[in-house]
Amino acid sequence: MSACPLIKAADGGATWPWPTSPAGLTAPAPRPGFPRVATCTPGTDLAVVRAARAFTRATLQRWGLADRCDDITLVVSELLTNALEHAAPQPGGWPVRIGLYQSGPGTAVLCAVADASPVPPAPVPVGHLAESGRGLHVIEEISDSWGCTAVPSRGKVVWATFESPAGSCSAIPPAGPGGPGVRAG
Repeated sequence: MSACPLIKAADGGATWPWPTSPAGLTAPAPRPGFPRVATCTPGTDLAVVRAARAFTRATLQRWGLADRCDDITLVVSELLTNALEHAAPQPGGWPVRIGLYQSGPGTAVLCAVADASPVPPAPVPVGHLAESGRGLHVIEEISDSWGCTAVPSRGKVVWATFESPAGSCSAIPPAGPGGPGVRAG
């Protein structure tokens, strides 16, 4: 697990930090429709994990990233479940938030979940009969990199990156409602 610097992304008048990954999130030159950003605030009940998977899948399909859709959707599901189960709301902290980010065509996709807890996630050894505790191990195996960035007095952002396979996204994203760069709330 590693820390990384933060950038600000506006979201409906509010801001929250986005971690930048050490690899792949910076496009060599600006391109139309980039960066792509999609966020949502799913709520606090574990039942929202299904809606978060649908949000992730729809966003990635709209972005033309079907090749890693299953992996990214699973990791977002695990990150969100961990945040909902282990991150109690804190005074001054933010609600649990999901974000997807891609800086340019062919660059890595960042998925991030912000929560109000300052406690970083830590993988623990899990017995083969255990019913839970495998989420961080799954994230580590499926993503290309992952980490946690502390945000003083606000909480943390747990993130994972996925390298985009060559040719898996178009240089000019589709136009229209809900297109790339739209921040869903």
